[in-house]
This record gives sequence, structure tokens and C-alpha cells, in this order.
Amino acid sequence: MPRFEPFAGIRFDLSRSGLAQVIAPPYDVIDAAQREALAARDPHNAVKIDLPAEADGEERYEVARSLLASWLADGTLVVDERSSFTLYRMTASDDAGVERRTTGVIGALDLSPPGTDILPHEHTTKKAKSDRLDLLRSTRANTSAIWGLSLAKGLTDLLPIDTEPLADLVDEDDVRHTIWRVDDPATCAAISAAVAEQPVVVADGHHRYETSLAYKGEREVSDGDAGEAGATLAYVVELIEDQLTVHAIHRLITALPEGTEVAALLAPWFEEAGPPPEGVAITTAMAEAGCLTLVLPDREVLLKPRADALADARDLDSSRLDVGLAALPDHQLRFQHGVQNVRAAVASGAAQAGVLLRPATVAQIEATAHGGERMPPKTTFFHPKPKTGLVFRSLG
Repeated sequence: MPRFEPFAGIRFDLSRSGLAQVIAPPYDVIDAAQREALAARDPHNAVKIDLPAEADGEERYEVARSLLASWLADGTLVVDERSSFTLYRMTASDDAGVERRTTGVIGALDLSPPGTDILPHEHTTKKAKSDRLDLLRSTRANTSAIWGLSLAKGLTDLLPIDTEPLADLVDEDDVRHTIWRVDDPATCAAISAAVAEQPVVVADGHHRYETSLAYKGEREVSDGDAGEAGATLAYVVELIEDQLTVHAIHRLITALPEGTEVAALLAPWFEEAGPPPEGVAITTAMAEAGCLTLVLPDREVLLKPRADALADARDLDSSRLDVGLAALPDHQLRFQHGVQNVRAAVASGAAQAGVLLRPATVAQIEATAHGGERMPPKTTFFHPKPKTGLVFRSLG
């Protein structure tokens, strides 16, 4: 079972830098404009290390290495005196306005090949991994965490969140982020033991996990032992319903032949069930009707899966839709989070059609993990996203 240990964290000195000014979203959800805004927010914003840019003729990964070293040297960053875990809670309202909390713990998770102690829960799309590998090679540090879901029950109850937090802030998206540091040996041992009871499912950060495995192999060859690179920075949350908010990732369809009738071509697998009811949130309407929604330039229509036709498909909207999309003429498929983003893309002509999916449930995620299977790419979107910059980890 996976080893999960406290470590001597590298943190911003909060007497010098307000945490709200120096943390950033995960690198892979930041566009160029957002990166520029974050970099301008504070000269020490974490985005400058986690998503570096060339400066003064210096290659971008060398910039990250130099910044990390200089921030440590001038006291912007400080190293914990003792190994510790970082407890981290995110609080936000869901689509229905209900407050939801995700509480987990950041530590060092031992790396093992996928399918043993660490279980990827969905297939990944093709994506260059050299960026994260080059960053690891240059900085010799974990600058952002993967998100793991622990199958061990009772982990949440072990996290002492009734103490004074290290930091407590609300970001521009009205998400509250609360952080505690725990270095009590007994508490740390109990957390480590709980996580070690069951495998950890990778919720987010599959590419970072795979890149960390590659870097571990490199260090084993070059140094004879991976050392600290044998583990990676991980935010681990208990896989239970009241700790997770899972959104769907929807589909946008382009490059279809002119005049293609998408609804008609999907009809063998999906029955038209009329337009979504007015005055009801579309996500609620879909859940109540057991339907997906096809978004077209001139209308929206609920699509009810035909049970007999889709009997061999996995019990996931993403799997069912994959069957139907295979019948369409050659086309391009894009993944898009957010109902309004899908509607806007279709309305503007950026996409010919969109399909809104229902989110996977926690039960489906757990069943997939226990079965040793993977969901189709881009099935789940966990919300909110953990921030980068709460703690870094040296790889020696």
C-alpha cells in the first residue's frame, strides 16, 4: 500500500508575503493573460516558478531554478524546521448554492507504477510531458501537487482542523482556502497509517504523476537511488461524497460536413426527450430526466440514452456518448468545462454542436478504481482546484 509521509516543506514567509498574493491556480488551467496578471500581482507569485517564462535571455526552466534559489536565499521562502503535513480545506458553493467543503492533507506520496498502490481513474489525452520533466530536472523540486483520492475510510476524522490555521483567505472566485501545518509525530503517524491502508486514486494531475515516475527513473540511473524523487507532492482527500464536488467535462463538436443532422445520427443510441424545462437549472433537469443535452445553434434537446442499444457501454455519460460519436462523420472533438462556455461556443459558431454530460458520481469513481479500470479521457472535473504555492518540496 502507498507510503505517505510528512516532509520539511518549503513555504512562503507569511510575515513578508500575503498568501493570497503569491498562490496561483494549477499551471494547466492558466492561459497567457492569466499568467501575466498573476505575475504582476506580486513579484514572488508561485506562477513564476511553476509556469516560468524566459527572462533576460535565460531559458525558462533555468529562470525557475534561479528564482527558487534566490527566494530561499533572501528569506522569501523558508524551510520547515521539522517534517510536517499541510492540511488544506477548500470551501465553495455548488451550483445549487449549497456550501461544500473539501478537506485533505498535503504530503509526500511514494511513487509506484500505475495500477498497484496508485490508481489512475481515467485515460489521459495526448499531451507533451517534457515541460513538467524539464521543470523537475531544473528545479529538483515539486512545485505543484497531484490530487489523490484515498480509498481508506476515516482519513478526514484524523485531520486536526480545530486549531488555529496558518492562513485563511477567500480568492477572486469566492472560494475559501484554509491551511494548517501539523508536525505532531503521533498525528502524522496516524495520517500516514490511514493512507497506507488502501490504494490512492489519481483525481487530477495524471501527467504530473507520470512525469514524476519518469524523473524517479532518471535519478535512479544517475544517482543509484531516487532519494526524495522516489515520492511526489500529493494532496490526498478521502473518497467520500461529502468531501468532493465533481463536475462534468462537456464536449464540443466541430469540422462536421455542412448540414449534418447531429440529433438524427445519434438517434440509434439516444432518444430525443424534448427541450429542457424552462426555469430549471440545466444540470438539475438532466439529473431528474436521466438525460444528456444536445446544444445546437437553434435549440437544445434532452437526449435519453437507449438502454438496450448502450448495454455494452460503461455506466457513464462519457462512455455512452463515445459510442454515439463513433457514428458521426469525421469531426473534431474538444473538451469544455462549464455549461455557459459550451452554449457560448455554439452560439458564436466556434462549435457546430455541444453535448452536456452529467457528472460521474463518487460511487462510479470508486467502482472504477476498485475494478482496476479507467474512465474515458476528460470525464471528471473536480472543483474547486487546489492552489499552487501553499508548499513546495525539495527533491534534493
